[in-house]
Amino acid sequence: MSVVLDISAGVNVQSGLGRYSRSLTEALIPLLFEPPTLFYNHIEGRSEPFLNNLPTRTINLGYKPWRMVVWMGQLAHVGFNRLIPGATLYHGHEHLLMPLRGIPTVLTVHDLIFKLFPEHHKKLNYVFLNQAMPLFCKRADAIITISESSKRDLVEHYNASPDKIHVIYEAPDPIFRPPTAEQIDAVRQRYQLPEQFLLVVGTIEPRKNYSRLVEALMRLRESHSDLKLVVVGSKGWLYDEFFGKIAALNATGHVIFPGFIPDEDLPVVYGMATVVVMASVYEGFGLPILEAMACGTPVVCSSTSSLPELGGDVARYFDPYNVDEMVAAIDALLSDSDLRKKLASEGLLHAAEFTWERTARETIDVYNALLDA
Repeated sequence: MSVVLDISAGVNVQSGLGRYSRSLTEALIPLLFEPPTLFYNHIEGRSEPFLNNLPTRTINLGYKPWRMVVWMGQLAHVGFNRLIPGATLYHGHEHLLMPLRGIPTVLTVHDLIFKLFPEHHKKLNYVFLNQAMPLFCKRADAIITISESSKRDLVEHYNASPDKIHVIYEAPDPIFRPPTAEQIDAVRQRYQLPEQFLLVVGTIEPRKNYSRLVEALMRLRESHSDLKLVVVGSKGWLYDEFFGKIAALNATGHVIFPGFIPDEDLPVVYGMATVVVMASVYEGFGLPILEAMACGTPVVCSSTSSLPELGGDVARYFDPYNVDEMVAAIDALLSDSDLRKKLASEGLLHAAEFTWERTARETIDVYNALLDA
């Protein structure tokens, strides 16, 4: 089996899709009988290759031109086989499926956020995905998605066959584990973090629902006067409402932006947080829930989309559109240290059930089923 992994997301994107591509690729390598070939669109000044000891094929086009070429190729039924000679199976890790002839193809679809929340997407990106994704999903021989929630969306909105869709969960990286007291002291001083804080990890964009969370923070401060909100994530898009809300509620001194936090420090930040909150109105997966649990921190999150799948009986939930519920759910943990300890302990066991080795083995099962067919 000569597998080609399209790791364009892995070399061009740091978070989200990129982390999935890098983690899955590294987990697949020791389980495959033959080393995979890595394929990616090299973007000058942006691409950061990894695993340079593996056979690699690249194409040198910009982000948007390559997406348009792939889409046009699919529409015209043109095979791009010459770009990956000798391949017996192709797996695209992001929302892009290269057109190929006579080769089984697998496409990972992380979510349909662009379809469900078009107002939260840049217009050009929305137009491309809305037009191209139904075709990519139709042409793929198998689809891997990362939650039952996303599978339901694919069936409902694209009429995709459930038999073609395989739910394979992601996992927290092994670096996420409870920090030591010495690590906490050092990282707290490095980033000037408070003793008591709520933590959110994710790009600043409307879907993350940070504006309502700021409202909840200021109400919680009435009974937890030292409470702060720490936001670890870069500016994404349509973030003016969030910063406007901070200003309108006079919350500037209570919302902390520590800036970029490298991987070696992020588990410590998770571990020192009082509570990790995921207030998103929708998530295809919601990896910060498992990362937080793996670091021994209790989680409060939305009751929508995939999040209850990940949190199970360990997380506490609220309606993301209801600030009263958000306040009550967070306050229940802030006011009960025994409950926080209980959930932290249960979370460690829960997160341990999700591993990248398991993800890789289930992914190989999909490959083998296609090749056997």
